[in-house]
Amino acid sequence: MKEYGVSNNSSTELLHLVACQLSNEEFGIEISKVKEIIRIPDITKIPQSQEYVEGIINLRGNVIPIINLAARFNLQHDERSDDSRIMVVELGNLIAGMIVDSVTEVLSISTEDIEPAPDFITSKLTERYIQGVGKIDKRLIILLNIENIFTDEQKLEIGQIENAGPIPA
Repeated sequence: MKEYGVSNNSSTELLHLVACQLSNEEFGIEISKVKEIIRIPDITKIPQSQEYVEGIINLRGNVIPIINLAARFNLQHDERSDDSRIMVVELGNLIAGMIVDSVTEVLSISTEDIEPAPDFITSKLTERYIQGVGKIDKRLIILLNIENIFTDEQKLEIGQIENAGPIPA
C-alpha cells in the first residue's frame, strides 16, 4: 500500500485519508491528492460531454471540470444537500472537482487495518481504482486510488476541459 503515501508514525505505518460519503457508502482518498473542499457553486454545463461530467466552474479564475463521482461509479445519484461538496483533487497532471454527498472527516488508518478488495467486488475496471478496504471499528472504508478512476483517454478529455484556460474576471 506504499503507493498511497504512507508515513511512519512510531513503528506503525499510517495512511492519511479524507473520508467522504457517496450513495450511503464511505470512501477514502489519500489526503495529499485533495487540494481543497468547497461548497457546490453554480456549474456551467458542457454540451455533449460524458454523463459523469457535470460541467465546469470558475475557481479563482481557473476553469475546473466537475465530475459526478456517483455517475462515474454507476451508483445511485442522491439529491444534493447542504452537506454535498466538491473535492478538488489532483488526477495525475490535471486538477478536477468531484461531487460527493458529504465529506465526513480526515483520518489516519494503520496499514495493518487495510485489506485488499475482495475478489467478488473487483472487476478489471474497479481493480484499477479500488486500492483496498480499510477497517476502523465497525466501519468499512473503500480506499480509492483517485489517479486511476479514469482511463488515459478520459483524462485527456477532462484535461481538454481544464485547459480551456482561465475565465476572465
